This record gives sequence, C-alpha cells and structure tokens, in this order.
Amino acid sequence: MKSETPPEKHTGTLKEDMSENKDELVEISREEQCRRETETLFNRLQLGDKGQQTLTPADFLQIGPALKQQSDTPEKDLAHTFLQRLMILDYRARYIPVKQDSAEVCQFRHEPDVVSNETGKSNLDDLFSSTEDSEPKPKPNVHPMDVQMAVFHCSDTFLRQNMITKLSQCQYALPLLVPDPVSKDIECPLWTFRQIRKSWKMTDKSKGSIMKSMPVCKAETAMVSFLRLGSASLSKSQLLNNLINERHSTFFHRNCPGSTKTRYLMDGVAEIAWYCPAGKPNDSFTDFIAFCNLHGDAQSFDKQRDILIEKASINVVLLPSLKRGDRSMTVISSLLDSLKPLICLIADNDSNPVQMRSGHYKIGLKDKSQSDASEELKGIIRNILSGSFKSFQLETLAQVSGIRVDEENKICKTGKAAALKITSLLQDMDVSKIKEEMLPCQGELWHEWSRITKQQYRLQGAIEMEKGKNQEKLQEIRQSQRAASCSDLMELFINNLSSLPSNEKACFLKWTQILLDDLSTDDLARILHSYDKKWSEVLVLKKNKSDQLKNKQTELEKISTQLQAATFGLEHIFREMGQIYEAHESLARGRNTGTMEWHDYPALAAELMISGHPMELMDGDAGHVPLTWISSLLDEVIKKLGDKRVFVLSVLGVQSSGKSTMLNAMFGLQFAVSAGRCTKGAFMQLVKVSEEMKNDLKFDYVLVVDTEGLRALELAGNTTLHHDNELATFVIGVGNMTLINIFGENPAEMQDVLQIVVQAIMRMKNIKLSPSCVFVHQNVTDIAASEKKMDGKRSLQEKLDQMAQLAAKEEGCDAKSFSDIIEFDVKEDVKYFAQLWEGSPPMAPPNPGYSESVQELKNTILSKASQSDGMTLSQFKHNIGDLWKALLNENFVFSFKNTLEIAVYRKLEVQYGNWTWTLREELLIIENQLHNRIENGNYDMVELSYLYNKMSKTYEDVRKAIATYFDDKDQKEMLVQWRGRFEGKIKDIHEELVKALKRKLDEVLQQKNACEKLDKKKPEFENKLLQKSKELALQLKDKATNERELQEQFNHVWDGWVTELTADTEPIKDINLQEDQLSILLELGIESSLIHERQNCGKYKNIANRGDYSEYVTRTKHQDPCEERQRSEDERESKNTTTGQSDSLKKQGKQRLSPRLHEENICLNKSRTDQEQEQIRSLIDKVNDEAKSTIQGKPLATRGYSSTYLEEMAKNVKKQVKEFESQQSYALKKEFTVDLLLYVFDATSQNILGSHNQFKANNDLRYYVNSKREQLYGIFSSFCKGHSSAVVFAEMICRKLKDSTVQAVYDQTAIDLAGEMKCSFSPFNGNRVILEKHVLKSLAEKEDFQDYMNYITQPREHVKTFIKEEVKKYIFTEHKDSTKSLLKKNVQDIQGLLSRALHQATEKVAQGEANINTWLEGFSSELKDQLTLDTICCQTFSDINKFDFLEEEVKKRLESIIKEITALPLGNLEKCRKRPDEILIDQLCNCCWVQCPFCKAVCTNTLEDHSPDKHNVPFHRPSGIIGWHTRGTVVLAINFCTTSVASDRSFYPKRDSDELIPFKLYHTAGPEYESWKITADESKLIYWKWFVCKFQKELEVHCKKEFKGRGEIPSAWRKHTKQEAIASLDEM
Repeated sequence: MKSETPPEKHTGTLKEDMSENKDELVEISREEQCRRETETLFNRLQLGDKGQQTLTPADFLQIGPALKQQSDTPEKDLAHTFLQRLMILDYRARYIPVKQDSAEVCQFRHEPDVVSNETGKSNLDDLFSSTEDSEPKPKPNVHPMDVQMAVFHCSDTFLRQNMITKLSQCQYALPLLVPDPVSKDIECPLWTFRQIRKSWKMTDKSKGSIMKSMPVCKAETAMVSFLRLGSASLSKSQLLNNLINERHSTFFHRNCPGSTKTRYLMDGVAEIAWYCPAGKPNDSFTDFIAFCNLHGDAQSFDKQRDILIEKASINVVLLPSLKRGDRSMTVISSLLDSLKPLICLIADNDSNPVQMRSGHYKIGLKDKSQSDASEELKGIIRNILSGSFKSFQLETLAQVSGIRVDEENKICKTGKAAALKITSLLQDMDVSKIKEEMLPCQGELWHEWSRITKQQYRLQGAIEMEKGKNQEKLQEIRQSQRAASCSDLMELFINNLSSLPSNEKACFLKWTQILLDDLSTDDLARILHSYDKKWSEVLVLKKNKSDQLKNKQTELEKISTQLQAATFGLEHIFREMGQIYEAHESLARGRNTGTMEWHDYPALAAELMISGHPMELMDGDAGHVPLTWISSLLDEVIKKLGDKRVFVLSVLGVQSSGKSTMLNAMFGLQFAVSAGRCTKGAFMQLVKVSEEMKNDLKFDYVLVVDTEGLRALELAGNTTLHHDNELATFVIGVGNMTLINIFGENPAEMQDVLQIVVQAIMRMKNIKLSPSCVFVHQNVTDIAASEKKMDGKRSLQEKLDQMAQLAAKEEGCDAKSFSDIIEFDVKEDVKYFAQLWEGSPPMAPPNPGYSESVQELKNTILSKASQSDGMTLSQFKHNIGDLWKALLNENFVFSFKNTLEIAVYRKLEVQYGNWTWTLREELLIIENQLHNRIENGNYDMVELSYLYNKMSKTYEDVRKAIATYFDDKDQKEMLVQWRGRFEGKIKDIHEELVKALKRKLDEVLQQKNACEKLDKKKPEFENKLLQKSKELALQLKDKATNERELQEQFNHVWDGWVTELTADTEPIKDINLQEDQLSILLELGIESSLIHERQNCGKYKNIANRGDYSEYVTRTKHQDPCEERQRSEDERESKNTTTGQSDSLKKQGKQRLSPRLHEENICLNKSRTDQEQEQIRSLIDKVNDEAKSTIQGKPLATRGYSSTYLEEMAKNVKKQVKEFESQQSYALKKEFTVDLLLYVFDATSQNILGSHNQFKANNDLRYYVNSKREQLYGIFSSFCKGHSSAVVFAEMICRKLKDSTVQAVYDQTAIDLAGEMKCSFSPFNGNRVILEKHVLKSLAEKEDFQDYMNYITQPREHVKTFIKEEVKKYIFTEHKDSTKSLLKKNVQDIQGLLSRALHQATEKVAQGEANINTWLEGFSSELKDQLTLDTICCQTFSDINKFDFLEEEVKKRLESIIKEITALPLGNLEKCRKRPDEILIDQLCNCCWVQCPFCKAVCTNTLEDHSPDKHNVPFHRPSGIIGWHTRGTVVLAINFCTTSVASDRSFYPKRDSDELIPFKLYHTAGPEYESWKITADESKLIYWKWFVCKFQKELEVHCKKEFKGRGEIPSAWRKHTKQEAIASLDEM
C-alpha cells in the first residue's frame, strides 16, 4: 500500500502530564482558536457570522446567471457556486477550481542565467538551495469539505434538507454527527435525511431478485463503522470508497482534487453512506448496508466514536501500528472485549487476513494495493453479515443522549406534531381506502362529475332535455361533495395550514408528505411488483397472440386501479381542497362546517405556490382541469404578487423519460421522480427570476409545468391516444415554450410522440397561438460525435416534416414541412443529452455530462425567453380555461374560444368607438361652423383639402392615441394582430366622414346658389319695406293712440306693399301628394276600390313589422303547400340522404347517425312558410330602402317637387315585386303590391314635403316678403313710438339673431348631449355587445312579444328605435335637469360670443371710419362661424353715430332673448339640424348586422366589415324561435345552436336540401354558415330560456308549431325568473 504524508491537524493534542489548570487554559485557548479560524473561514467564503443561518431555499430556487462550467471560481463565490452546482446534480460541486487572487499567486523566481564556474557553485547547489525564507508561502485554498460544511452550518433547516438530499443523489456520504465548529456540541441532522429514499435489489435464492425502496431513516440494515486511531499514512476514506464504489469518491479523501492539508470543519464529523445492491452477480454485497466514517483521529472525538461503536454492526479500526503501550490500545482493548464484530486494519503490517477469534479479524495493509485490501475487507464483511448481526436504524439516533437532534428544534417539532395528528387519523386503515374515506370529494364523485361534464359536449337525442338532466346531476354531485367535505383529516389539515407560521407550515407540509409516504411504501412496492409481473405476462401473450390476453389485461387494469388507490400524497389533499372549494362555489352557499371558511382555500394554496410549492393543474386520475379552483387560485396569486409576467415552460414526453428529473436538475425543483410516484396529470411551479437577471428577461417568474408521460402503461388503446392528444394539446397550448422530451433511440416510440406533438402544434397554429418548442433527445449514446448529431437531426427533421403533412391532412390545413406550422431551427432547437447516470444504478452518480447538457438547455431556453414578453398571470389563467373548454369538444379548433383575446378585443372596440366619436364630434362642429359661414355668404366652395386640414389636429391626436393604445406593453402581443386593421378602419372612417361632410356642404351651397336670384333682391325689398314702414310711422306718429290702431294701420297697407313689390313674380304652389299618389296607382292599373279599401284598413302602415305574410301569398303556381310538403318529405325519406359527400369528416358524421335516429327525424330544417316570411320581409326592406334612396337623390330642395319622382319610384316597386315572384314557387296577391306602394309613399312623404317647403322658402319671393311681416311691424311700431334709429336698429338685429341663436344653441346642445351619452350613458358608452345587452334588458322589462319579433326579424331598425327611446328618456325624464344645464351653458356661451362681437365692432368704429356699415361689418365678421345673420340694409339707419349707445341697446335686448331661449321647452330640441338620437344612430349602428343562420342572433362585432374574423356573438338562442323544427313534424327545435354544434345531430342547410350536414361540420354547409364561428358554450345564458318559457304560446302561434316531443321545454328552464334572465345578461 502506497505510503503518504498524513494531513496536518489544526489543533494540538493535550499532553497527559499537564495539571488541571493548565488543561483548562489550553481548552479555552483551543476554543478561541477554533472560533477565530471558523470566523476567518466563513468570512473568506462570504458567509458572514456563523451564528446567523442566512441561507434559505429561496436564495437558490430562482433563475440566476448561467453557471460557468470550466472557469475558476473566486474564493468568495465558492459557497454559492457549490450550492448551485449541487442543486443541478453536478457532483463536481465538490471539485470547484479556485481562482487565486493575483497577490497570492505564487510566482516563479527566475535566477540570473550565469555560468556556474563564475559563481563557484555547482549546478546541484541550485537543486538543494532553499527558497522558503526568501519566497512567501501562498495562502492555502479552502478545503472542499470545509466549503460543504460551512454551507451546511449557514443554511436553514429547509436548505439543509435540500442540500443533503442532493448530496445523496450525487452518491456522496452525508454528515451524520456534526460537531459545532466552536462549542463542539454534537448535532445529528436527522431531519435532513427524511426525504432520502434508497432503492435496491436483494438477491434471494428462493424468490430471486426482490426490488425494495425505503426511506433511509426507516431502513433497518447492517452498519459498518470506520474509525482511525492515531495518525496513519493511509487514507481510510479512500479504502472505504473502494468497498462501496470504486469509480466514485463517495467519501472525500486526501487524494481528491482540491484537497489541502488544512481543514477546519471536518474533523469529528461522522458521515454515512449506503451500499445498494443491483441484484447482479458482481455486487460487492447482497444486501443494503450503511457505512459510517468518522473523520479525524477517533481518540480525539470520544462521543462520536462511542456512538458509532455502539450503533455499528461491524467496527473497522485503522491503526498506524501495533504498540502495546500506545494510547489507542485502550480503545482496542474495549473493542476486543466486546462480542461485536471487529476488523483491525494495521498500516505497517503485511500479514494476510487473520481471524483472531469469532468475529474479530486483523488485516495487514503494508505493501498491498488498494484493490487487494478492499477485496479482503469485503470478504470478511460478507462473511460476518452472512450470520446474525445487530441491525442499525437511523431514526434511533434521536434516542442517544448527549447529542442534539435537529428535529428537536421548535419549528420541526411543531410541524411534526401537526403532521402526526394527521397521520394518526390514518393508522390501521387500509391504504387503498384512505382516499375513499378521508378524501371523498375527489373520488367517484369528482370522476363522475368530470365524465358528465365531458358528456355535455357530446350530446345526442333530446339535447337540451339531456343537458338539463346532466346539469341536475352535476348539481347533485356538488351537493354530495359539499355534504362530504368536512372529513376530520381535511378539517385538521386546513386548520394547520391557516394557523401555523410560515416556517412551521413548511415543516408541517414536509412532515405530512414524509409520513404519508411511509404509510404507503410497502403497499406501493407490493402493487408495483405485481404490476411489473402482470405486465410482463401481457407482453408475452401479445407476442403469442394468446386467447388469455383479454383476461390478463383485465387483471392488469385491476392492479392499475389498486395502484392509483394506494398512491397517496399531499397532492391528493390539495386536490380535495380544490374539490371542496368548487362544490361550495358552484352551489354559492355560505360556509364550511369546519373552522375555516371554504372561500379562503385559494388564498392558502396561493401562499404555498408563491413559496415554490408545486400545485396540481390537471388531475391525472380524473383527466380533468378543475377550472374554478385553478382560476381562483391564480386570482389569489395575482392579488398577492400583482399581475406579474411569467414565462410558461412546459415539458412533454413519454412516461419515465426523465422529464421531472430534467426540470429538477435545471431549476433545483423537487418534482416527484421515483417510479412508484410518477407524475399524474400536470403540476405547475413558480420559479422567481433573480434581480440581476431581470435586466435580460422581460418577465418576473418562470412558471414550470411538469406533466405525466405520454403512452402511460395504465391506459390502453384508444383511451391512450385520446388522452395523449388531449394532454399534448393542453400542455403545448398553455406554454410559451414546450420541451419535447424524447428518450432513447427507439424509432417507433419517437414516431408516436412526434405525431401527437405535431398535431397539437398544428392545432395551436389554427387557433392563432404561437408556442415554441425545443426537442430534447435524452439517453443518446456517443453524443459527442458531431456527425452522428447531424445525422440524428436530419432524421428528426424528416420525421417532423412527415408528421406535419399527416397532421395537416387531419386538421384540414396546408403544410409541407414542420417549419410551416412553427418557427423551428433544427440546428438550434434540438438538444442531445447523455444518459443520466455515470454507470449503472443504483450506485451510479449522476453523469456530469448530463448536468452540463441541462445547463446548456437552460441557457438556450433563457436566450429564447429573453426575446419573449411571456404572459401575465391573468393571461395564463385565461389560456388554461380557453384551452380546456375547447378540448372538451371533439373539434378543438372550431371549439376554441380565446376569452382573454375576446376581452381585449371588446376593450379595443370600446376604444374604437371613442376614437370614431372624437372624429365625428369634431366634424359635426366643423359642419355647423361652415354651414353658418355659407349661410352668411362668406363661403362659396368646399375643398376636400380644406376639410382635411381642419381635421388634421384631431385626426393626428386620434392616431397618437391609437399608437399609444397598441403599444401598451401588457397587451401588445395580443393587440398587434388587429393594429393594421383598426388603423386602416380609422383612416377609412376619417375619409368617409370628411367626404360625407363635403357632400352635405355642397348641397347647402347648391341650395344657396339656387336662391341666389332671390338673395340679390332681398336687400332691395328689405330696404323698400323699411322705408315704407318708416314713412308710415312718421305719418301716424301723433295719430295712432294704441297698439291696436297701429296694428290695423299696418295691416291695411301691408298687402298693398306685398302686391306692389311682387307684382312681376309667380308664387310657388303647395303640392297635394295624396292626389298624385292616387293618380299614379290608377295609372299602374290598380282598381280605385282596392286602393281605397287598403287605405281605409290601414294594414299597409305595419307591413314591415308583420310576423305573418301568409294572407299575401297565393299558391297559383303549384298545388296546395301541405300536399306538396308531405309528398316531398315522403320522397326524401326514401332516398339515401347521406350520399355524395367526399369529405372524410362528413362521412364520419353521417356514420354516427344510426337508422333509429333517422326514423326519429332528428335532422332539423326551417319550414317553407318560415323561409317565405323571411324572403317577403327582406323584399319589403329592400324596396323601402331603395325608395328612400331614390327620393333623397332627387333635387327637391333646389328644383322643387315633380310627380315624376313618385311615378319613377312606384314603377320600380312594381318591377321588384315581379322579379321577386319570378324567383319563387309562389305568387303574391295584388293586395301586397298595393300595401307595399302605400307603405313606400307614406315612408317618403315627409322627406318630399320637407324638401319642397325648403325649396319654397328659398325661392318664393312672396313667401319671403310675408316671412318679414312681424319683423317689419316691430320696426314700424318702434318708429311710431319715437324711438331713435339706434334703438330700432338694435331691435332689428336682435330679431334677426334670435332664430339663428336658437338654432346654434340647439345644434351645439344636440352634439353635447350625444357626446355626453356616448361617454357616460351605459347603453351607449361601450361596444356593440354592451348595446345588445341593454336592448335585451329593455325587451325583457316591456315583455312585449311583438317587440321581440321586431327585434329578431329587424334588429337594426329595432336598435334605432331603442336609441331614440333611450335618448328621449334621457333628455326628458332621467337627466332632464342636466340637459337644461347643458342648454343653459350653450346659451351663455352664445351670449358671451355676442357680447365680444358687439365690443369688437364698437372698438373698430372708434378707431376708424365711424358709420353703421363699418360697425355692422365688424359685428358680422365676428359671428361668421357661429351664427347666421341675414343681410341688413343700413340706408335707413345712416344717421346712427353713437355706437356705444347702440352696443348697450343691443345687449339690453339680447338679455331678454337669452332669457326667452333659456326658458324654451326641451321639446324644441327637435328643431336642431341633427338630433342627438340621429347622431348616436350614425355612431352606434355603423357595425355588423349579419344574423346567425340558425337562430338569427346578430353578430356583435363593432366593425361592419371585420374580415378575416368570422361573425360571432357571445350567446346564441334556441333555433325554434325562428321556426327551426324537426322535418316532417310540427315539433319546434329547442336546442341552442351552440349546443347543437357539439352534438351528433344533423340539419338540412336549405329548405329544399336533400343533403344532411352534421352540426359539427356546420361550416361546410355553405357561405352563410361558413362565415360564422359558433363555439359550444353549454347554452348557459338563462335569458333565452326564460323568453321561450314566457312566450311559449305566442311562439307556437307565430311559428304554427309546438314545443313538444324532442322539442319539449326542459322543466329546469321554467324555474328561471325574469330577474335571473336580466341578471344573466351580465355574462355577455
């Protein structure tokens, strides 16, 4: 054996002959020295004061900077680097190269290059010269084990446990007895061992190999203790390693890399390690054995030595030599006196192994190799253990006196005591019955709830009836869960969770898991053994194709059920919490019977999740996501943390492929990894991003989602495939990135996984989600060969491309390669991992290459993640719900509804409404200004460029607001898809509004130009009338005594003046529309009697809103409709209606329709009469719209009325009716044509009369002169009363301004009111959905069936009516006072404008030419945009020269006008240029009005053209409302179309269609169906259920059919009240 120098010790030994006082002084000196050395060590490692345990798991359970694998580490970073590497299972954590400080690096001394004979020295002198005095010694490196123990001493109890668990996984020895560095008190860290389990195979000749797995604390095993007495030249630890694992340094020894002569914390430490046999012939030992090693000279550590000797099965003592008088002989003598086996290893003896007496051996080590010595030692140990021996159990150390056990601290004791109360409830219970009895909510009840919930999306038969029954069952299950939700175990668990402080709570959870594992260990081992055995039998039978296969598979299923029942851990308790919460939440009832309120459960779970505890996302046993629980849990996390951004990293792969191990190694997590506790379902865990990494990453946490394996053995056949597809779609969809874990190099296995993965990614592409993926190829041999890597990547790329093509066909997409469906770079996104173990388990340590691969993968992930914004926690919550709800449907892509995206889009719609309103409001103001300018004669041409320039600032502000909104960091990624579309829409709206304004102003200019001739004469006529009035006043100045006489005198001369002034002009006659209409109808060949009959009955007035047009229809073209329908039904039933479809999915849909179902006529279509009603109604609307458009296009206001306009319109109506009839199988009676013509005449008459009156006012001189009568009488009266010209002029100005002021006030008030309602009135201040909600609420409150039918058949017109009614209510009832205040404010604004204009005019004449023309010109110019002022002839008032007086007179009279205007009734607002309701209708009704082909629900998109987005509506209606029924019967359909699309039923897309279309493939039924996205939503909206029940009779009369049989209304619907119906609208 190779001799080596013994290590220097840092403390001297006490001399035997010192006195007691001397001994005491030396002891004090030694303790002080220890204290100083320890303090220095801790300071060197930047660990601070040893007394403060500063390190916690939170310090390391976070995303920090990447670890540098090969670089030297500064001494100050050694402790943290050690822990970081240990957490990722890199056993080289012990061997970290230290970077020397430059001052400490030992430099080579270069001697001068001189010739030896010149110095008189030989070359040998240099060799023998000493440099010790001249060269300073470098400071020695910190010993690797000092680093480990320093970290141990400075860690809290939880980090110690994590650390020891990881050391065990690295196959390192663990500290068992640890002396305090200063006080030397001994501690046994028993708590740190509690999570460690060891697995091994025992070899039994009778039973063969037996697999065992057990917590090391519980295992009763042989224990071999190793002691050294004195200072030996041999390494005891190295010898011990050769016994356990020759390839791995389980115990650190002096020859390990980084070892130094000085160490401070290891002497006196006893370490323990275990040998685990693999059940192979070359095993060193055949059973599980513990080995303990006391570091340092055992003579110096009496307590540790005595404990190990007492507890050991075999004691092995290393002696430097045998000397009778040696101090060590005292210890040896006592060992030899004992009956316990003893092996003495003598360093300076070369004898072979000798048995001194029974159980006592000695072996000489001199000149022996390590392997020879270890083999001899193994043989002796095996021989001893073949007989009886004293077993050792780690837990018994807690009973040893004189040492401190860490489990005795307050935190641990409190946690353990609480956990023991939990497990005491489970003692003596059958493990497989625990969950059933103690956790009843998650067993059969939850599984049945999950099964029924999935059924709700796959209904057949009477769908709504079945759905109603299922919903009742679900409620019953929830009630049963609530009743069973107060088990003693759960009550105790919740109380502990809510009352314990955080550290005690963490300890309680750890202890609970440990104790629960202990309960089920034996049962699980037994069941797994049975499962493996049975699975092997099944595999053999499969190969032989045996008849017994089915029976064996049934047995295997039973064992699988036992396995699930016996698996019991914390996750099941948390699952129970979730189910209790969901049960109470769904029933919305008070409180739990326990001491804890159930609604606080999510907050308790959220605290744990934030602290790093994994939470179950998907229940693997039930195969279901408890959405209510998960949503509430994440809501609580958001409450506590804020809506933080997370990067969601999920992992997917086959069962037992190392997914959890990889995540644990990557992030230092603790997902379950043992074969007996494979992950079921999916778990999520938060990992915090460290502060130093937040600069590089745009998120606060990484949320890791670990999943169960694909192709699980417990599932079989189609169940496996469906479950795997579901899991893969969910996991890939929920994550920002998914790690696809491929294990081994089995092509078949890889193909199965790839097919599932590619199809899931294809689905994500189809629903506009863009996850990324990285493929991790684990357990690949020879990964270093770059050629093999490239060949593997090429092969993988080919497989992915092939799978992409297959998936594209399945999903109906076009993809040639994998990169067509996801951004993928095979060079960067495929990683190869070496095998996990460096050697063969169970003794193999983790492969350092594996750790390196994990770190490389982690760096890749973070590099990619740095380019992502991740998602907020609320987005993650919504993603979970959306994906899961879609997965419940068979057709995932057509069922997916991104609720978060919908919410963001709806907010965007609200903003869009605000942006368009800003533009519209500004243009209304500009319109008023330019209208006034045109009327004042100051504007003769409207240029588009001018209008764009006027709008430029507002438009630019809107564009900036849009940019700001779309750049919002929280929603930027989601908003970007609509940015271009909405920016384009705003641009289009802007241009459309500007061009519409130009058209309006051009019409005003045309009217102005049309009356140009009259306008030129107006000043002349007005001047003459003024002169005549003044002259007459002067004549009568002293004669007329009262107002009546003045009036009589004025009236006497007025007609004469008018006749005199208009003698050469022809007056414009009034028109008689009724006469013209009658003559036109007669010219069209309609009998006079029929015309009068239709006019008198008045039915034509409501023709557009009628529900039934059957009285207008005649069957002259064909036979009786009933006979025709019955005959066609008989013919169709005899045909094979499922032929002629090539689409594979359609074929599948048809195959699902059994003959029995065909006989029951479940296929739905609308009746002939239903379609006729719709067609006729559409004709009426079309004709009416075209007639209005025709009249609006005529120059009525500029050229006057002509009967040819009516004639043209009437002929067009008759032509359209004929064209309509030619396309139908029925004819329309003459009464219909007459009623339609009368309706159109009536609808256009107001427009014609109003326009003609406008023409007359603008062009009839006599009309104009008569309009001035009252004004001129006032002037005449004033002159008669002796008023000065200034007073009369003031009166004349005020009279002219009065109408203009009223008009300006009303116009501005209309705009302000519209703006106020648009911004603050709830029906109008949101998007289209909000408006729809208020319309429906209004309908429910009125309970008028005809109103409902109007809404269903003519939604746009009904909404217009609703807006008018709401505006009227707002102005005249609900906000009457605020409306008056608004009116008053605008009056005051006009008053202020007039006051400023008067002042400016007076100032102008004061500074220049002082005449009335100049004053009037100045006054008019100030009003040009706000008010109109007719031309005033000033000749009569040329004598005015006191303009201050004039200003005061005008002001005085304006005050009375202002008071008069302010007192005007609100009803006069009707006189405004554009009423508030008209403005709001333009704003709110410019949206999509397309109706669902199944139920006539209106698309609620705020954009009229929202392509490429399909039409959609939050909630649909029962199809029977519009007449859908079972063909060949009078049974109305009761199903919501959103329910039907998830069912196996079918429909005829057209009345005369022979082709059946499955509802699930509704989008293939034609353009009107394809343009809709109808998502299955379980028809939860109560509103339409209440409507059907409320108006059942009216609907049946209206549709001439009944709700019976398959269309019977479910009894549950009748329980809903109107209040519930209205309240349910809030779900929209």
